[in-house]
Amino acid sequence: VQLQASGGGLVQAGGSLRLSCAASGRTFSVYNVGWFRQAPGKEREFVASISLSGTINDADSLKERFTISRNNAENTVYLQMNSLKPGDTAVYYCAANRRGLVAPIIPFEYDYWGQGTQVTVSS
Repeated sequence: VQLQASGGGLVQAGGSLRLSCAASGRTFSVYNVGWFRQAPGKEREFVASISLSGTINDADSLKERFTISRNNAENTVYLQMNSLKPGDTAVYYCAANRRGLVAPIIPFEYDYWGQGTQVTVSS
């Protein structure tokens, strides 16, 4: 499967963005999908994941502002980000795997990665 992340951009603090992870090549409904982010000089950080059955894992520090969802008919997983803060500035990546029924929270458990989309939040 090939993944294409999009929807990033420059937004003021307090604003919102919706990221999309579109899949091609395979039916996305059989994949677990996760969102991660990486800021300069920092390790890749788990944001949220959604299993092929729709079970969601959220990062505790982000769950009140970020929401993951999927539309299998559109072969797309979304990340709605509200009340954005400068600390949310990072490259956001989506990832997918077909192993098991639980969407992992650890990057190395994913087999396929999108190219990333830059999110910049200004103060």
